[in-house]
Amino acid sequence: MTKRMGYRDWRWQALWWLHFFLLWITTDGQTRYSIPEELKQGSPVGNLAKDLSLGLSDIFDRKLRVASEAGKQYFTVDAGKGELVVNDRIDREALCGQSASCVLPLQVVIENPLQLHRIEVEIRDVNDNAPSFLKSDHVIEIAESTLVGIRFPLEMAVDPDVGSNELKTYTLSKDDCFTLKVKEIENGRKVPELVLNKSLDREKKAVHNLFLTAMDGGNPVKSGTSKITVTVTDNNDNVPVFENSLYKIAINENSPNGSFVISTKATDIDEGLNAEIEYSLGVHMPPSVLSLFYIDSVTGDIYLKQPLDHESQTSYRIDVSAKDKGLPKMEGHCSVQVDVLDVNDNAPEIVLTSKSTNVPEDSRSGTVVALLSVRDLDSGDNGKVTIQLGKGTPFTLQPSFSNNYALVTSGPLDRENFPEYNIEITAIDSGVPPLSRKKIIPVSLTDVNDNPPVFTQPFYTVYLKENGVPGSILYSVSASDLDFGENAKVSYSILDSKVQDVSVSSYVYINSDNGSIYSMHSFDYEKLKVFQIQVQAKDQGSPPLSSNATVHVFILDQNDNAPAVIYPSSAALGSLSHQRMPRSAKAGHLVTKVTAVDADSGHNAWISYRLAEATDASLFTVNLYTGEVRTKRAASEQDDSSQRLLIEIKDDGEPVQSATVTVSILLEDGLHEPMLDLRQKVAEPSKKTGRITLYLILSLASVSVLSLVTFLILAVKCIRNSRSSGSCCMRRSDCDDYKNPNRNLQIQLNTDGPIKYVEVLGGDMLSQSQSFRSCMSPMSEYSDFTLIKPSSTTDFKEVISVLDASLPDSTWTFESQQVSR
Repeated sequence: MTKRMGYRDWRWQALWWLHFFLLWITTDGQTRYSIPEELKQGSPVGNLAKDLSLGLSDIFDRKLRVASEAGKQYFTVDAGKGELVVNDRIDREALCGQSASCVLPLQVVIENPLQLHRIEVEIRDVNDNAPSFLKSDHVIEIAESTLVGIRFPLEMAVDPDVGSNELKTYTLSKDDCFTLKVKEIENGRKVPELVLNKSLDREKKAVHNLFLTAMDGGNPVKSGTSKITVTVTDNNDNVPVFENSLYKIAINENSPNGSFVISTKATDIDEGLNAEIEYSLGVHMPPSVLSLFYIDSVTGDIYLKQPLDHESQTSYRIDVSAKDKGLPKMEGHCSVQVDVLDVNDNAPEIVLTSKSTNVPEDSRSGTVVALLSVRDLDSGDNGKVTIQLGKGTPFTLQPSFSNNYALVTSGPLDRENFPEYNIEITAIDSGVPPLSRKKIIPVSLTDVNDNPPVFTQPFYTVYLKENGVPGSILYSVSASDLDFGENAKVSYSILDSKVQDVSVSSYVYINSDNGSIYSMHSFDYEKLKVFQIQVQAKDQGSPPLSSNATVHVFILDQNDNAPAVIYPSSAALGSLSHQRMPRSAKAGHLVTKVTAVDADSGHNAWISYRLAEATDASLFTVNLYTGEVRTKRAASEQDDSSQRLLIEIKDDGEPVQSATVTVSILLEDGLHEPMLDLRQKVAEPSKKTGRITLYLILSLASVSVLSLVTFLILAVKCIRNSRSSGSCCMRRSDCDDYKNPNRNLQIQLNTDGPIKYVEVLGGDMLSQSQSFRSCMSPMSEYSDFTLIKPSSTTDFKEVISVLDASLPDSTWTFESQQVSR
């Protein structure tokens, strides 16, 4: 027994070091030798120096040494010859047991420089072990009345050699009453059985001495012998007989320890001690069976010692012996077949065979994402597995073969909504109760360029003051792309378009990286009031995608124009205007009217008139809003006949811009001119004066008729609009909606004096139809007005004619609203 335990220890230690050296990474190739076991000490194995390409001097210089991990130094190096020689006795059976292959790994270490070589020495088996029996003597008691043909199992021999050197056959010494039969059991083992070939007669021969010889297949053949002494006993000539020669029983694998398995029953027709039966398990039962079952020696009941496992072994065969207490003892035999029933104690397993690293989001339905298989160690219904896929994902499972499945796409994928899926797969068996197992398969989607850049808004409105510094930033547009990586990198550009027949790129440029728009030069409101820019955002995908946005740029007016005097005309008369007035003029007499316009808009174009200097400030006054020059009192004989007035004209901007005009008035006696108050009657005008008067009357009548028609139209519109929008007319302060940038178009009508003009403050360049609503100042005294078509490029002095009519200060504001067609 001590030798057997040492053999096992050496076997496991050798296997461990074999596994270790298989994982060891060497610097050079592997060298292998093959030798038989039991070589004498000093026997050469191989020329190590030659095989490692070393000289004999290298063995000393580089300190070559051989290390064995098998526990002993079985080999050493002959420094003189460079050979690997046997250093100690090598017993293959002690090292590797009955393993078919026996390899000893060696580690050869060489220094200066350090090198490591792995050498394997295969140990071949030699027939150095003879078969042997555990007992050299075996005694068998057989009653004389034993029937012919009864078999008696004998002890098996053991031969530690392997292959052709292992145990091959048995022989029995010659005897007339006995013959030998060899029965082959599991794993190819051979069990010798002694067969009674002839009835025994104790009186003739009470003891039979037999020799059982076991022989191996070596050359030469080796053998072992066991002496079998057969003692023939008298009287007890009936053996116990079992009710069944073979019992069959099925038991669940989850039966607890100590569970009853089956009851065996044998009877003996003898009496007394010859009929008392003692049960036991067969002497030749393998240890794996003996460790699981035990039998009650009195009742023959078999019980479970340890839990069973259907997955490890599905059936067991138990040999049961029933031996009476007679002299000699008689023995009966039976077999019990125990089938282990499967219970559902193993959950299914999901094995991922292969998996795609990334799946493009534009993959078609049916694209394979992963391959997987399912298995269950149980059998029958307990091993039948169904597989389920979690809901709410665009994936499905397609069966392929033998519990193998393909995970494929079943619908469109969108990385921008779901960049990654954690697909839950559940495997459920058909057992009772069913067992299940889940597995999560992560699937990442790769981006494709399927989303164009999107601006934060389709239209941008920018208000820019005129006379700005070139190179200043106008606005920054921004677009985002739902894609990823290069597909989401956005660059900006300006699409080519025309502004006043000039490319828009001459006005502005854009930073392609951040979308900031810069001015190329300063803008003049009086030349350009509004223009639009088409901005394109393009990603860097393949193919690239783009989108456009429109930037409306409104130039805001600055007070950079001084009022221009259009009457009296300075071009014809210089800066001095000569007027005549009768000395008989009374208070309120209209002497002349100064008219000026301002190229600016809004408050910057509101003009006021002031008398800055005068020869006699008590004689004349200037209307603040209309520029009318009237007498404050009646002229007298004491007043100078030559009066000089300096009139200052200012706008309402910031800073204030102003201009001046000098008016020279000559007081004459008996002068009658058309400039007299139109409300005064003229008794007998001259032919020339009457013609002028007629023209003025016709003009006044025409204006009055036009005003009446206009007011009728406005009244009708006001009545219609009042139902939905409230009052039609408002105060001036209520008409300041032109300052609201949300208006599509704002038009201001100024009637400060005889010149009436309309100014466009802003509007929708795409509008095709407009409706106007008027608001009249409560200061208006007359209803006559003249509209002049607005133009941003026409000079006021070229399009406005001078009207020397007396109109009160009034301001008209018109608002344009977009009307759908």
